[in-house]
Amino acid sequence: MLVEKCSHCFSTYDLATGERIASVALPDYPHEFVIDSHCRYAYVGHYGVEHSGVAGPGGHSVFQIDIRASELVRTIDLSPYNRLHGLQIDAQDRLYALSEERSTLLVLDTPQTDAAPRRAVGSGGVKSHLLALSRDGQTAYCMNLLSHTVAKVRPWDPLAAPVLCQPGEKPEGCCLSADEQTLYVTNRWSNTLAAIDTASMTVKREAPSRNDPTRLYRYRDGRMLVTNYGERSLSIVDPDTLQELAHVPTEARAIALSFHPSRPLAYVSLDDDRVGLFNLETRAFESYIATQREPDVSRVVYL
Repeated sequence: MLVEKCSHCFSTYDLATGERIASVALPDYPHEFVIDSHCRYAYVGHYGVEHSGVAGPGGHSVFQIDIRASELVRTIDLSPYNRLHGLQIDAQDRLYALSEERSTLLVLDTPQTDAAPRRAVGSGGVKSHLLALSRDGQTAYCMNLLSHTVAKVRPWDPLAAPVLCQPGEKPEGCCLSADEQTLYVTNRWSNTLAAIDTASMTVKREAPSRNDPTRLYRYRDGRMLVTNYGERSLSIVDPDTLQELAHVPTEARAIALSFHPSRPLAYVSLDDDRVGLFNLETRAFESYIATQREPDVSRVVYL
């Protein structure tokens, strides 16, 4: 499953053949998506502009898509909260949507039926773009691009104030360690990686990165993959030291990636309208899938 943000759709591809099976047309510039634990629904955020550097009000909805039928079930209007980007879903299938313009984290307790948020909490910063979420949903970490902060917020505790950390300039990519005691962050303007202690919200390690690190992903063996947007490359990083274990040039800029659930493969979305199948054992691209315009976030599922 793949969002193709400049073809304005949510598509399904056959991994064996690379054939596009279906596409669900959406309003302009959908970006992030998550799926529920039963692989029944995908929830796609309507960011509404091409990227974070583009001005404008953007979108204010989340699209609920029936995965097996490849159909748009309904549009959940979250006005006045707009430029919806960061999305997460917790172990209880509660949906979390981050409004970049309003710097607010919204929660839909039962997203398959909710017509509006059940709760909202300030993100603790300005231009809140992405978030990492604890499995139980009790803690969220918001990446605030314009205030250059990471904020720890408690969506289910209305009296809890955000706890801020300043790991570098323009923190964007983020992921939690398996034990959720460490938050890893990319800082795009600082060209650094940071490891933040989630209990104290202090930086415990930092290291230089390649040029313009955007996204950060934790593989199941603990290694991290970083997409270096400015340099057109991937970095494989040691989580304990933040040192680069391998550097892999890419033929185009890597936008996002996802992992195969059992094979040592990463599916890397590239800005030349392809998804590359990257083997983490050989550290090489095995093949490519031709896509529509601007493939973005992906997810591999077996139905």
